[in-house]
Amino acid sequence: MKKTFSFEHPKKKRARVADAIKHELKKYIKRERNKKLPEDVDFWDFDCRFGATEASSDVIHVSEINKVISEADVEGLDEFFLEVLSKPAKRTKKPVEEKLEKSEEQEENFLD
Repeated sequence: MKKTFSFEHPKKKRARVADAIKHELKKYIKRERNKKLPEDVDFWDFDCRFGATEASSDVIHVSEINKVISEADVEGLDEFFLEVLSKPAKRTKKPVEEKLEKSEEQEENFLD
């Protein structure tokens, strides 16, 4: 989905339009996640870009979509560009080093 969303609507308030945009994106992501997965694939991943225009858009994580829409509403942007493209992906295991560092940090926090 590549789309330029607008906060302007003749009958709706700006906050309700922002909520409607978030809901539309939530429905799209749910619809994409429910599609049949290809062989040897674990889940659907999403490549997302957000910006005031398509040319100025930056890469964001799918979990940040609601946050950037809220920020655009607060900043007073009249419209923004959002791209959400699904792609098949396979889960990878975290390296053992990261697990050890996290467990050591938790032990230190527990002692404080």
